[in-house]
Amino acid sequence: MIVEQVWTGNSGRNFFYIVACPDSGEAIAIDPIDPALCLSTAKKNNWDITWVMNTHEHADHIAGNDDVIAATGAKLMGPYNAGSAIPGIDKGLRQGDVVKLGRAVELEVIETPGHTPIHISMLGRGDEPHLLCGDTIFNAGVGHCYSGDPNVLYATFRDKIAKLSDATRIYPGHDYIANNLKFTLDREPDNADAKALLAEVEGQDPAHALVTTLGQERKVNTFMRLDNPSVIAGVKEKFPNLPDTPSEEDVFLSLRKLRNDW
Repeated sequence: MIVEQVWTGNSGRNFFYIVACPDSGEAIAIDPIDPALCLSTAKKNNWDITWVMNTHEHADHIAGNDDVIAATGAKLMGPYNAGSAIPGIDKGLRQGDVVKLGRAVELEVIETPGHTPIHISMLGRGDEPHLLCGDTIFNAGVGHCYSGDPNVLYATFRDKIAKLSDATRIYPGHDYIANNLKFTLDREPDNADAKALLAEVEGQDPAHALVTTLGQERKVNTFMRLDNPSVIAGVKEKFPNLPDTPSEEDVFLSLRKLRNDW
């Protein structure tokens, strides 16, 4: 299975993805916000886009659908409960569904709501597992919940993301890694792993972006470090009405509030 991360260079700092079978050349375009770039990338690699897939309904993930579909004849996959939020879905996807393409592509659907109510992610298993996660988890951060629910996002992390292996490679919908690491260091000034990673990626070319693993995220993503004493002390200082021993959910929700205005 080939996973091609494509940097758009747009104001939203979007990535989109093409997942291809190396044997058949069949491919899935995931959240192809830049149709011209999507089509040229596929042509360059001799890939035949037979499906477009959306992780969720935000315009910066679905606005390229029509042009890619018109150019390729592809069908559209997306969350089963998208309704009119994602027009024209041919195949709705639910938790546990498996999307197969050619002989090499096999992606398991994980429902990952929170950023929006209908969000899905795609898990590729194997020697090098990977998570195509839209705006659920970013490198060193998590998605906002302006049209979703932070309590639901916390449950997604607790019940689903936390259970994935350390080797899982993280493929998010945006490049926010440097700013997210700075947020972690604002919470944990003593986080040596976050300092080292920031020095490595600050100023990187997003067209050749570092791909983190979930093991790395557990060291540098403050939203995955809810039992860390520095993180807990910091949120208690900002939110003095928290219990003396706040729950992990209390810490996560507090961090999400802080990140909204940071």
